Amino acid sequence: MFSSVAFWVGAVYVCFPLGLLAYGWNDLGDTETDRINPRKDSWIFGALPDEAMKRRLPWIIAAVQIPFVAVFAYLAGAKMLVWFAMLIATNFSYNSLGFKRLPILDLLNQIGYLLVFVLASWLCGVPQLNAPAMIFGAIFAMQSHLFGQLMDFDEDVLAGRKSTAITIGFVPAKVLLIAIMLSLAGIAYLNFRGLFVSVFMVGGAAFFSLDLCFGPRRYSVWFVTAFFLLWNLVVVASMHFVWKYGMFLLDT
Repeated sequence: MFSSVAFWVGAVYVCFPLGLLAYGWNDLGDTETDRINPRKDSWIFGALPDEAMKRRLPWIIAAVQIPFVAVFAYLAGAKMLVWFAMLIATNFSYNSLGFKRLPILDLLNQIGYLLVFVLASWLCGVPQLNAPAMIFGAIFAMQSHLFGQLMDFDEDVLAGRKSTAITIGFVPAKVLLIAIMLSLAGIAYLNFRGLFVSVFMVGGAAFFSLDLCFGPRRYSVWFVTAFFLLWNLVVVASMHFVWKYGMFLLDT
């Protein structure tokens, strides 16, 4: 794949323009919530656009997308227009229709992250990921979103949001997070090569089980900041390992 133009164009798109669309659109609607969140107003944990930037940002997002729409359609055909339509619909439902403020729907909307897998397959002309990997990816995206809700619990309460975590309560949301991690461990153990993914998820479930029993009622800013930084380092460090050993290929 490293000699493929389509691969590198797709990699560039996912690394910045896609994030600008998804998270820039999100920042436009979360200004009031983010204003009272001590982690926000940075390019690491979320920008806090002023009024001038809020007026310019939709045009910037659109301008960055247009070249990739054309290039993707040229490389992979008209189906890429369908892909962009699905991408817009997913973000529109979350940010503009208000799914982000509706319990359950805020989690289910995260299934849209599977569009990244579809993009890779269509653009590079390779088979789609297997069904267990797709299911794992969808549930993992929902788990990550729920974790983010726990980290921003107090700020979301003050902003009047009705996320899934707020609706069911802080402790039940932690229990749900642990249950999701264990289900992911089960999917990985039954389907994927090796034990790395399943052991990693069991380790995460064990950590949050200890946190549930002995951890604080609310997370401090330093803990949230350190955890997110460490989480991103783990993700970056694991990319080559996952790629090289095909951790999400079926265990046949």
